Amino acid sequence: MSDTGGGHRAAAEAIRDALYERYGTEQVQTTLVDVFKESRFPYNYMPDFYPWIVNHGKTTYAISYRLSDTKQRTAVLARWMYMINGPRYRKMARENPADVVVSTHSILTRPMMHTYARLPERPPFLTVITDLVTTHHFWYEDRSEFTFAPTQFAYDRGVEIGMPADKMSVVGLPVHPHFIESLVTRDEARQQLGWDPEKPTILMVAGGDGMGSLYETACAINQRQLDCQLAIVAGRNESLRSDLKEVQWNQATHIYGFVTNMPVLMAGADIMVTKAGPATITEASIAGLPMILNDRIPGQEDGNIIYVAEHNAGVYAPEPEIVASTVVGWLSEGREGLQRRSKSARKLSNPQAVWEIADAVWEWAQHPLIVNERRRWKRRT
Repeated sequence: MSDTGGGHRAAAEAIRDALYERYGTEQVQTTLVDVFKESRFPYNYMPDFYPWIVNHGKTTYAISYRLSDTKQRTAVLARWMYMINGPRYRKMARENPADVVVSTHSILTRPMMHTYARLPERPPFLTVITDLVTTHHFWYEDRSEFTFAPTQFAYDRGVEIGMPADKMSVVGLPVHPHFIESLVTRDEARQQLGWDPEKPTILMVAGGDGMGSLYETACAINQRQLDCQLAIVAGRNESLRSDLKEVQWNQATHIYGFVTNMPVLMAGADIMVTKAGPATITEASIAGLPMILNDRIPGQEDGNIIYVAEHNAGVYAPEPEIVASTVVGWLSEGREGLQRRSKSARKLSNPQAVWEIADAVWEWAQHPLIVNERRRWKRRT
């Protein structure tokens, strides 16, 4: 995995902790490796550069994403990445002996498969796709023993590219067991949080770093003077949190910094305003929370918007005023309308995905190491 965005680590931690919970820490030992951090320059700076790239260079990122998304270019880029970092990757593999390897990062899947294919023997290699719809060629490594797809779109894309259909399955995106176990009823959540038990509630989230147009969007909703309450999560962005506290709010408004009780916040809300990230979409779906998606990473998250909209689980509203107008429209539908949207959102998710993947990882860990074909290994080494 790598900390280029929160979804890759989140998926890895979810699978790890499901394994611990299911099979016990006496039988399971896991190591999370940030492969980019172990790479040579400039790759080792990717976890630091990624947030800036997707927030300030979206057009460039989208162009790069689309141009690289071909079979030939992906193969060349993965080979080039391995050529530069091969010795480090082989050393990393030797220093982290394993019974099974799981990749939750698209760009790292192929270079790491190259790495393990050059050892005398290797553990089974599994891929867990963490993009919902617009899945890049990088995800699909046909030498991987198995690939877990979060949606039918991701599965069909793999088959179209040439992945063996029997080496993939649709399971959903893994969500941490703690999230699922921490969900409570709407009334229980509001009692815990001190929210009004009756007023419709809009939860606004901008990720752990509080990026994007959260402030402008909240102000646009505030100007409508609606009969509702707001819950705004500013994350680690203390400047944003301070600015929000200075606003003269026309309705009850609860402002939070970085939170660790997101399941409770989602359980207590009726509408969520957020970026089109796959992990957030999946968590909101499990909580039955319809979404107004106000931002996305071009290319990578374009399909998420269509996916949510086609299932009547939410809409895309890229401007603060459009978000505010959408909130007005949804609230005008009353409680029945919000409940209908909630049911549609819940249909998108599979809360059992993390357990299905963890069980499969455990089963693959019982397999013997795979002996790489000797002649091929010698030539490539």
